[in-house]
Amino acid sequence: GANVVITNYHVVHQAINVSVTFSNGTGYAARVNGTDPYADLAVLLVSAPEHEFKPLEIVSSSTLRVGDPVIAIGNPYGLVGSMTTGVISALGRTITEEYTGGFAIANIIQTSAPINPGNSGGPLLNYLGKVIGVTTAIVADSQGLGFAIPSNTILREIPSLITWGTYDGHSYLGVKGTDMDYETAQQTGVNVTYGWRIVEVLQGGPSDRKLAPEDVIVAMNGTTIKNGDDLASYLEENTLPEYVVTLTVWRRINGVWTETQVSISLGKRPPPPV
Repeated sequence: GANVVITNYHVVHQAINVSVTFSNGTGYAARVNGTDPYADLAVLLVSAPEHEFKPLEIVSSSTLRVGDPVIAIGNPYGLVGSMTTGVISALGRTITEEYTGGFAIANIIQTSAPINPGNSGGPLLNYLGKVIGVTTAIVADSQGLGFAIPSNTILREIPSLITWGTYDGHSYLGVKGTDMDYETAQQTGVNVTYGWRIVEVLQGGPSDRKLAPEDVIVAMNGTTIKNGDDLASYLEENTLPEYVVTLTVWRRINGVWTETQVSISLGKRPPPPV
C-alpha cells in the first residue's frame, strides 16, 4: 500500500498547513488523513515519490521490559535529526492532555531518553532499529522524563486511521475514581490497600447498577489492578468496546467488606472534543 507518515495528534492539532521534510532536506505537501486524540496519533499522506520513503518496521511492544535500551530520533528545539538514547523507565503510564476532554491517554511508555519539544512524533526504536513507539508529550521543565505511545497502539489503530480517518475502539467503563491507598483503607475499614476506588458511576453508562461509589476494583479478568494507570492500560491493551470483563471488587455489603465478582459489558468512549 501507499506509504503513510505517523506522528502525534498534538503536532498537527490546529495546524493550517502541513508539510513533511525528509532527512535529505526535501519537503513536500502533506495532508492529515486520520487522527485519534485519545492516543495522540495522526496519520499523514505525503505527496512525495516512492523513492523518498525509507519505511521503518513497527514491532510489538508486548515484550518490552523496564531497563530495555531505547533510541529516540527527532528534531528537539529544531535541531534536525537528533538521536538520544536511554532505557525504558516504566510501562503502563497514563497522561492527560487538554484536548482529550479528561480521558487518559493510556498504556504509555516512560523513557529516560532525553525528549524535548520537537521530538514529538518521532520514532522510539529498540537497538535493532525497529519502532516500538512514537515519542510524545513531555512534562514541561522535566529532567529525564520522556513518554511514547507504544507500537501496539499504533498497530491496532493504523488500519482504521487510514481507512476511516478515526479510531473508535477505546473501551469505556463509565466510572470516575481514585487510586486506593493505605490511609483510605484505614479510614474505610476495607482490608485492601491497593486498587482503584469508585467515586462516581455514570448514569446509563456500562457500569450503571453494576458498580457503586466506594467499590474498590482490585483485578480485571484476573489481572491485578493496583491503580488507575493499571486500569486504563489494561483496558487499552486487552479490550475493545462490547467485550465483557470480569472485575474483582471489594464492596461493603450490609456493613461488611466482601470480595465479589462483577461482569460488565464495556462501552465505547464518547468521541473526543473537537
